[in-house]
Amino acid sequence: MIRRLCLLAAFLSCTGLGHAQVGITAVPFLQIEPDSRAAGMGNTGVAIADNASAIFWNPAGLAFQRQTNVSITHANWLPAFNANLFYDYLVGAVHVDGIGTIGGHITFLNLGEQTRTDETGLELGRFNSYELAAGLSYGYEVSDNLALGTGFRFIYSSLASGSVGGQRVNPGSSVGLDLAAMYRTNELNIGNKIGRFQAGVNLSNIGPGVQYTDNAQKDPLPTMLRFGWAFTMELDQNGVNTLTLAQDISKVMARNEQVVANGDTTFQSMPVLKALVKSWGPFERNTGIETVELSFMDQLMIGVGLEYTYNKLFSLRSGYYSEHEYNGNRKFVTLGAGLRYAMFGVDFSYIYTIEEDHPLADTIRLSVLLNL
Repeated sequence: MIRRLCLLAAFLSCTGLGHAQVGITAVPFLQIEPDSRAAGMGNTGVAIADNASAIFWNPAGLAFQRQTNVSITHANWLPAFNANLFYDYLVGAVHVDGIGTIGGHITFLNLGEQTRTDETGLELGRFNSYELAAGLSYGYEVSDNLALGTGFRFIYSSLASGSVGGQRVNPGSSVGLDLAAMYRTNELNIGNKIGRFQAGVNLSNIGPGVQYTDNAQKDPLPTMLRFGWAFTMELDQNGVNTLTLAQDISKVMARNEQVVANGDTTFQSMPVLKALVKSWGPFERNTGIETVELSFMDQLMIGVGLEYTYNKLFSLRSGYYSEHEYNGNRKFVTLGAGLRYAMFGVDFSYIYTIEEDHPLADTIRLSVLLNL
C-alpha cells in the first residue's frame, strides 16, 4: 500500500520519472521545473541561471547576480485530469557584498483528496495529500569567470494518514544537498557583435531516502545530475536584439538494489555514494510487459531551447524536451513569452505534448518577478 502511494505521488507529479521509473525514487515533485522562463525553453536552465530560480537549476548562478529578486510560479498540475492539483514555487535571492549571493525557496505540490481503503478495497475515509520542500542556497564568485554553489533543503511528503495493514502511516521526510559550478567566458567579439558562452553543472538532492512506515523500505531521493551550455549573441551592434541558444542534459543518479534475505527478495535504496557510482551503468527495468535494459544513453533526458529578446523588455521562447519511452517518456514542445518593465516581470510557458492525451498536455506555468 505504501509503495502504491509513492507511485501515485510520482504519477501525479509527472516529472522525469514517468511510468518506467516511478519505483526508483520518492518525492519526484523535486524535479518539477519551477520557473516559466526555463520551462518555455525546453526545460533548459543549468547554464543560464540568472535569476532567483538558479536555486533549482544551478545555485552557482546566484554568484553572478547583484540584484535582489523575488519570484512566484503557479501551475494547475495535470489539467487534463481536472483534479484540482496545483504547484507553487516561491523563491528569492539577495546579494551581500563580500559574502556572495544567498537565496531561499519554498516548493509546494497539492496532490488533492484521496480515498483511504483497506486490503479488500473497502473505503475507510478520505484524506488530503501534499508535498513540500524549503531550503537555502548560496553562490560564491571564485573569479569573473567561475562560480561555485551549494544548497540545502528540508523535504516533507504527506501522502496518507492513519494505518494500513496494521502499520502506522507517517509522513516521510528527508534533507537534500546540492553541489554546483558555472563557468562563463568574457564577452566575445564576433565581427562587430558581442556574444558570451556559459556552461554549468548541478548535482542536486543528495541525501538519505524517504520512509513512510517503520518497517517499510526507504526510497531514495531523486538525485539529479544536470549539465549544459548556453550561448547568447547580440544580433545588432547596439544589442537591442539578442538570441540565446541553450541545451540541458540530465540524468537520475539514484538506484534501488535487490536484496535477498531469508528467501525473500526485496529492493532498497543504495547508499548515496554507491548510487552515484553505479548509476553510470546500464540497468534492467520491468515495464509490466517485459524486462528491458536501459543503456547509459537511454537514461539521459535532453532539452534544447531558444530565446529571442528585444531591448531587454520582451522575449519569445521555444524548446523541445525528450526522454526514452522507458525512462519517463516525456516528449513535448514548449512555448513561452516574457515581459519586463522597470522592476516587474512576467513569464509564461505552455507545453504541447507529442503524444495525444498525455497528462502534461496544455500545462501552463505563470511566473511573476520582482527585481529590486
